[in-house]
Amino acid sequence: MTWIQIIDFEKAEGKLKRLYDRVKGPGDNVDNIMLAHSLRPHSMEGHMTLYKNVLHHADNTVNKWFLESLGVYVSLLNRCAYCVDHHFEGMSRLLDDIQRSSAILEALESERFEGAFSDKEAVALRYARLLTLKPYLMQPIDMEVLREQGWGDGELLEINQVVAYFNYANRTVLGLGVTTDGDHIGLSPGDAADPDNWQHQ
Repeated sequence: MTWIQIIDFEKAEGKLKRLYDRVKGPGDNVDNIMLAHSLRPHSMEGHMTLYKNVLHHADNTVNKWFLESLGVYVSLLNRCAYCVDHHFEGMSRLLDDIQRSSAILEALESERFEGAFSDKEAVALRYARLLTLKPYLMQPIDMEVLREQGWGDGELLEINQVVAYFNYANRTVLGLGVTTDGDHIGLSPGDAADPDNWQHQ
């Protein structure tokens, strides 16, 4: 499950138990990426606050399925199977179209975006690639290319934060040996109107 000690849901007390109750899904299941924080509950709290506000907030204007696809792409680039599995499933549920979801995954894996993504979406994916693999090469022109395709600056911030979040999450998973064993794949905090509602459903 992880390479470090974790505290199981049944053994949690105090702040950790309260956080587990906030993030749990059906059957009191807590995703392993959250369990990995159990020795330092404050870092779990920070992780979930960032995750909920970056990816699942009502004030976001970029379509949620596309934010999820950015997360899947970043996770593919980082070879983080855990996040690919979770967030591809989440994206698929949002789209509710098996053929389209499969075409999107194939496009992300092959990095041939034509057909599965619009030109506007493709430039955002290329931005995600550069920011993930060579962030030191970022230049103001990268923002201009995105703007020319119709992205507004608020949307650019959303895209940036999702890419940055997934790089953080991937490194949490890969650095601690987190696996999907026992996880309920693809659940997420769905109540976008309430940033404090972290229940996975």
